[in-house]
Amino acid sequence: MPLEDVEIWFQDEARVGQKGTVTRIWARKGTRPRVIRQQQFEYTYIFGAFCPQKDMAAGLILPNIGSFCMEKHLEEISKHVDKGKHGVVVFDQAAWHTSKKLKVPNNLSLLPLPAASPELNPAEQVWQVLRDRYLANRCFESFESIVEACCQAWNLFTGQTNAIRNLCTRSWAIMKT
Repeated sequence: MPLEDVEIWFQDEARVGQKGTVTRIWARKGTRPRVIRQQQFEYTYIFGAFCPQKDMAAGLILPNIGSFCMEKHLEEISKHVDKGKHGVVVFDQAAWHTSKKLKVPNNLSLLPLPAASPELNPAEQVWQVLRDRYLANRCFESFESIVEACCQAWNLFTGQTNAIRNLCTRSWAIMKT
């Protein structure tokens, strides 16, 4: 297959919930701002894949994690791969990513990153942006409010022109002919 017919997608998932992220906030010099942090344990997961070449993302908000959810996400990524092209999904080696039972769509191939190397997956930076800009320092009343916040954060980030291209492009992942 010619290199111009290959799309590189970076895939990962992030947990978002009531015991969320605390991040820095602006405050007047000499003050100590207070931030609320919940202690409950209700979560959902954002499954995201990012194609910097196309400045495109494919995502799902799912209530849990595992091989079944990964299959659903691969199906979603598959729908975003241009007709006649082949998607290479770069991912970490979580157990549900490497299961022998995982059904992979015909227009996708899986490429695992080396173990314990999150710095190679730009999806990690997307999660940091979503947390810093939209999801940190918040309290959620219910599971539904967590899902709603995840959807809003996802749509706000992915709706920005060149946000994915600028954050996720890696020189070592550009397919050159």
